[in-house]
Amino acid sequence: MTQEVRSSEFQQEVITASQTVPVLVDFWAPWCGPCRMMAPILEEVGQKMGAAVKLVKVNTDDNPELAGEYRITGIPCLVVFKGGVEVDRLVGVRPAGALETALKKHA
Repeated sequence: MTQEVRSSEFQQEVITASQTVPVLVDFWAPWCGPCRMMAPILEEVGQKMGAAVKLVKVNTDDNPELAGEYRITGIPCLVVFKGGVEVDRLVGVRPAGALETALKKHA
């Protein structure tokens, strides 16, 4: 299940989250068609990978400071964090297999 995170929760939910599980952050916006296309793909990956990954969504309209801090210039932007550090970044709609591959590299 994907969790919606605000700026105030980002540190706890992403940066200081489990050091052993990669955290995939989906930077998105409600008006973004490709972002809406990614939602079911993210849910599929989350169900398939279960506890091996944590999925988080950040609405860039509601949290512009996070989008700026992480230099999000295009959405959807999927950023993989491991141990609080960005380790991978995928921009645009990606198939489930590509997300799984990126996450398994950091599992």
